[in-house]
Amino acid sequence: MNAVMEAILSRRSIRKFKTDPVPEEILQDVAQAGLHAPSGMGKKTWHFVVLTNRELIDELAEAIRLELGRDQYDMYRPSALVIPSNLRDNPHGKEDNACALENIFLAAHSYGVGSVWINQLQGICDSQRIRPILDRIGVPSDHVVYGMAALGYPDIVGMYRKGGEVTFVR
Repeated sequence: MNAVMEAILSRRSIRKFKTDPVPEEILQDVAQAGLHAPSGMGKKTWHFVVLTNRELIDELAEAIRLELGRDQYDMYRPSALVIPSNLRDNPHGKEDNACALENIFLAAHSYGVGSVWINQLQGICDSQRIRPILDRIGVPSDHVVYGMAALGYPDIVGMYRKGGEVTFVR
């Protein structure tokens, strides 16, 4: 099996991370992988923020927790977040960012870094609790965050359920 297929088939969402930081060189490569994802009409109207500041990660998680009323929500306490955003009026923004996140997940996995998709922001980006934090960390005000990549070294290894099926029609 080739390396790309091996990465695709072996990557899993990680929901428990060690506190060890992910080196900046790896985070730079992971962000570059996102920037090289396909985008609708090749416009690439996205912007990425790589957040490693523990206090800001916790502040964002707490704001999401309060906004959505989700007890004990903490985004799984990642060491880093990669936050792609896209122009609010880009009709392909959500799909573009999904492609970027998949590249990010696979690139992180290639370095032994775990990841999980965090999707809670897409409907609450402009709330009074959330937007000031997004402004402070550099997410443009005319952008929406459809999903984030929570990254860190996995703190748990276990069995994962394989999902879905494929039907071939010939």
